[in-house]
Amino acid sequence: MLHPIIGIPCDIKTVGALPFHAVGVKYVTAAWEAAGGTPLLIPALGDMSRLLDVLPLLDGVLLSGSPSNIEPHHYGGAASREGTLHDPARDATTLPLVELLLAEGIPLLGICRGFQEINVALGGELHQYVQEQPGLRDHREPESPLLDDHYAPSHDIHFNDDSLLHSWLGTNSATVNSLHQQGIKRLAERLIADAHADDGLVEAYRVRDAKTFAYAVQWHPEWKYWDNPVSRCHFQRFR
Repeated sequence: MLHPIIGIPCDIKTVGALPFHAVGVKYVTAAWEAAGGTPLLIPALGDMSRLLDVLPLLDGVLLSGSPSNIEPHHYGGAASREGTLHDPARDATTLPLVELLLAEGIPLLGICRGFQEINVALGGELHQYVQEQPGLRDHREPESPLLDDHYAPSHDIHFNDDSLLHSWLGTNSATVNSLHQQGIKRLAERLIADAHADDGLVEAYRVRDAKTFAYAVQWHPEWKYWDNPVSRCHFQRFR
C-alpha cells in the first residue's frame, strides 16, 4: 500500500555559521506516524514555478510551527520591533502555497505559525504581541528549561456547536498548550472560527469553501499526540 505524501515546507535556520532548510522532528514524526504519511520536505525557495512542480507529488501539506514571525508587511501591520525573528524565505514559500493548495483541493493542516500563515495568505491580520492587547491573556510558553513545561496544558478552548472539533470529539471544550505571541487580529473572510480561548482569541478554524480537509489550530497537537485525543483527531482526519 502506498502511503500519502505529506509535504512540509522548511524553515531557514542557522546552524553554526551556515543556513539550513529545516523542519522540526516532531512535525515529521506526526506526519509519519499520526497521519500515516511519508513526509516530503519542501525547500523554502519562494519559487512559484517550483511549487507548481511539487504539487502533483503531494497528497497533503502540513504547515508547521516555528519560532519565527510572519513579516508584518504581509498583513499591513506595523514594522516589527528590533530583534524579532523573521523567515522571509518561508513567507515567500508558504503564503503563495496556501492559495495553490486550496485551488487544487490538496488537504491542508496548519499548526501555530502555519495557522497564522493561512489567515494572512487569505487576507486576515495578526496581533504581533497578543499579551499586550487589552483583554487578552499571555499565550507565550512559561520561562522554563524543560520542554514538557513549554508544552504543558495551558488554557481551555471552547468549541462552537457547529464546529468540526465538536463533531469529532463529542464535547464542547478542551485544554491545550500555548506557545505563541502572534495571534488572530482579524480572521480572513474565507475562514470559519471553530474554537476560541477563554479570552476570545481564535484557536481553531476551517476554510469555508475548501474542496477537502483544510483546517488549522493555534496550539501544538504534534507534541505527544499519542497521549491526547484532541491532538490525534486532526492527524486522523488529515490523512
